[in-house]
Amino acid sequence: MPESKAPPSLKRELDLRGAILVGLGSMVGTGVFVSIGIAAGVAGTSVILAVAIAALLAACNGLSSAQLAANHSVSGGTYEYGYRYLTPWLGFTAGWMFLLAKTASAATAALGFAGYLLNALRLDATQWLVPLALVTVVILTLIVLGGIRRSNLTNLIIVSITLLSLMIFIITGLPHVTPGNFTPFFPTDTSDKRAIASLLHGSALMFVAYTGYGRIATLGEEVHQPRRTIPIAIILTMIITMILYMAIAAVGVGSVGVDTLSAATQSNAAPLEVASRQFGIPIVPPFLALGAMTAMVGVLLNLILGLSRVLLAMGRRRDMPRIVARLNAAGTTPYISVICIGVAIAALVLIGNVKTTWSFSAFTVLVYYALTNLSALRLSAQERLYPKWIAGVGLAGCLILAFWVEQQIWLVGLGLIVAGLTWKTIVLPLALGSRNH
Repeated sequence: MPESKAPPSLKRELDLRGAILVGLGSMVGTGVFVSIGIAAGVAGTSVILAVAIAALLAACNGLSSAQLAANHSVSGGTYEYGYRYLTPWLGFTAGWMFLLAKTASAATAALGFAGYLLNALRLDATQWLVPLALVTVVILTLIVLGGIRRSNLTNLIIVSITLLSLMIFIITGLPHVTPGNFTPFFPTDTSDKRAIASLLHGSALMFVAYTGYGRIATLGEEVHQPRRTIPIAIILTMIITMILYMAIAAVGVGSVGVDTLSAATQSNAAPLEVASRQFGIPIVPPFLALGAMTAMVGVLLNLILGLSRVLLAMGRRRDMPRIVARLNAAGTTPYISVICIGVAIAALVLIGNVKTTWSFSAFTVLVYYALTNLSALRLSAQERLYPKWIAGVGLAGCLILAFWVEQQIWLVGLGLIVAGLTWKTIVLPLALGSRNH
């Protein structure tokens, strides 16, 4: 019998700058503009500490992702690492969790963009929120279908506007910071289990805001010199984002207080814009709204990119229908995967609830990165770039935080893990068997 041809590979079109832009475009978005307000409503003033805890855990995960991607630079991220370093079952679970987590994150970004735009235009969010979010998903899916080079140009414009708006927020907000807004920073009674649980819950919610660096790893097949480029890009992206998030959280809480931030998130999903209105500079709120909208679009763009590459990898291994592994004629885009992801995101947009989609994303993405760290622990001495304890801390931290979100959220998440494994164990073999007869 003739040998089967290897599946076609995507072209390497990303350099270090492009990889960093992918990471920043994925990270600086929904997290800083929406989840800080959500986490503030859970953790109170200690949301700043939650931001720090999430950042430290994300740094461990980032280093684990960096060394894994440097040694195994193909599309798919932890889905591929699980197969290579763990077991097919854990590899499949990682891919399944990534699809669930980031599809929910993408739906949150689309809804967040629609909310900010409608708020800026003073239109009724209850009537137009979901339709506008659906139109946004369609447009961004079409852009990704055009190829990663065109997507990177769009990403450069988006990231530039977003970072400029956040720097203006920090600079104009610093004079309005009041020390009293930071007290009590944390309850003096450390035996208060509810306060500790709220802090861990807030940390879990904020952790999702840092996970965009994983998009660099899932695009590993398209990066030049992956062993050098991927670790540097992930580390630099993490440093930039940690500094930015800490500054935004400090200025937001310090200027208007945690109650205002939380209330603004619940009413119109625009906490930073509400805070900026207290600065007395008329041009800041609309410009911040523009930055928020470009950020949400950037997150959505990069999530469609990353999700389609994971679905591509799963199609190659027959964990998903083989058709999703098809590339376009130029070999630059897995077009069937992109279309499938666009449809899935649009379906979740119909839920129309930002907090629900974000909380679900928190649980599933923490499980995903627990498997990332577990894979990193299995690296050989020759493959390892960083001390082994970093992956151990990342693994423990992810498993601890995953179960501090709402109980109904993680119960649904566990149920979907079982559903995914049932698909792999029973449904898919039956489908492939019937096709072979």
